[in-house]
Amino acid sequence: MTYATSLPLPPTYKASYRSLPAHFAAACFIGVLLTDIAYWRTMQMMWTNFSAWLLLAGAVLGAIGLLAGLIDAARGLLALRTGVGWLYVAGSLLVFAIAVFNSFVHSRDAWTSVMPLGLALSAVTVVLMVVVALLGARVRRMAAGGW
Repeated sequence: MTYATSLPLPPTYKASYRSLPAHFAAACFIGVLLTDIAYWRTMQMMWTNFSAWLLLAGAVLGAIGLLAGLIDAARGLLALRTGVGWLYVAGSLLVFAIAVFNSFVHSRDAWTSVMPLGLALSAVTVVLMVVVALLGARVRRMAAGGW
């Protein structure tokens, strides 16, 4: 099955494959929130182990995504000459920093690894991640010559 589109691809489309690690990191961080909620509801230790592994995977992939973003910024593929661009970069770094801190919180024992700080950090990470994703879409449109 073939899909055709009449819309031209933006010039930054060639660089979009480098954002895959960030997308996978986002999926991991959403998974952390879901497994933290599952632990809160069931108190099964298995969920804290899942959260810890998802945080590790998300942090590693997030670091790769940040490195790719720095490469894109150095090559001029991101519109960093505006406040939105710099807010996108600062937000990305903040999400990464909160996720790494959350991973240290999740390394504690049992109930204190998730409740209440771990769950709150997971929720804050996901909310900030959505805001940063919206800013990133705006930055990419600006780099492609859009609004």
